Amino acid sequence: MKFIDEAIKESEKRLEKNKVPKATSEIDEDLIETITIAHPKIFAIGTGGAGNNTITRLNEKGVENLETITINSDAQDLLYSQADKKILIGRETCKGLGAGGKPEIGELCAEESIELIKDELSDANMVFITCGLGGGTGSGSAPVIAKTAKKLGALTIVVVSTPFISEGPQRVKNAVESLKKLKESADSVIVVPNEKLLEVAPNLPIITAYMVSDEILGKSVKGITDLIMKHGATNLDFSDVKSTMSDSGMSMIGMGESESGDRALESVYEALNSPLLDLDISEAQKAIVDIVGSNELTTEEVNKITSTISDYLAPGADIIMGIRVDNELQHTIRTTVIISGVKSQDLLSPAREVPEKQEESIQEPWENFDAVDDFLDDKF
Repeated sequence: MKFIDEAIKESEKRLEKNKVPKATSEIDEDLIETITIAHPKIFAIGTGGAGNNTITRLNEKGVENLETITINSDAQDLLYSQADKKILIGRETCKGLGAGGKPEIGELCAEESIELIKDELSDANMVFITCGLGGGTGSGSAPVIAKTAKKLGALTIVVVSTPFISEGPQRVKNAVESLKKLKESADSVIVVPNEKLLEVAPNLPIITAYMVSDEILGKSVKGITDLIMKHGATNLDFSDVKSTMSDSGMSMIGMGESESGDRALESVYEALNSPLLDLDISEAQKAIVDIVGSNELTTEEVNKITSTISDYLAPGADIIMGIRVDNELQHTIRTTVIISGVKSQDLLSPAREVPEKQEESIQEPWENFDAVDDFLDDKF
């Protein structure tokens, strides 16, 4: 059909131009000003040692339109973190020496410094709170910060890791109690169980395992932020994320990409089947999917991705889709999916039996996050 061929050619010409919008009239200038003002204010807060590490990593990688804050009761840990702002909590309670692994002390520290936290978040539209559960400052302060952010009207998303079982029963108990409080105080909670790392890579040195955990937490925050802030052919916006994640309980985020074979199916299967997640999504009612590819991304591929996600969820689930063009990806399709209202298995039970002696040699600890990125690309 000639008219379809002509329409395709004209569309290709428009893609090649790839124009940046310019103000050509007074109304355009007004719209640009409105967009600037209307951009949601998004904060990422890392509390405690692991939370500080995650925010430091986010700062190193660079995330646009995200204000970062590190919070700690340990002045030395806080000093070495990298963030736009830092808050030392519990100056009277802890004297800058930390919570000593006691969540009740971390909670007192947050309550003592609650006005400082409120001042920083007074105009927030969305707040991420990240930490490693099990210790004192993160486990104790995170529920207080989440409750405060939500009371201020911000969409509050918590992204946490749970401890390795080998860290001992007290840290596991701390994590269980904190997770219960977080579910009550935040809009949505995303959990990465460190114990699941042992199934994927049992010979990782412990320091490297913690680096991988920090990286995964950071990728989750960055993935959701990019959904909102990056312009696409079919846009996702803050309201889409808010409608999906407000008061949603447990959520999951999955990311996958592929450049070969049936790349659409491979990318979505990877996103839905992370080896670090053990979640039941069969009754989930809401999801957001962000699909990124070059100009060669086809309608059929988009339909494959969305229909596959639909098959995994409850019948009639609401799926909001965004499509972005990034020609640097060339032949790669990247799929990010957020699913809310999922059922979690026992995230803090032992993930596996103690393995028999492995022939594979123990890996050397990695010196930097480049090796972590390579590991994540290979495993996930």
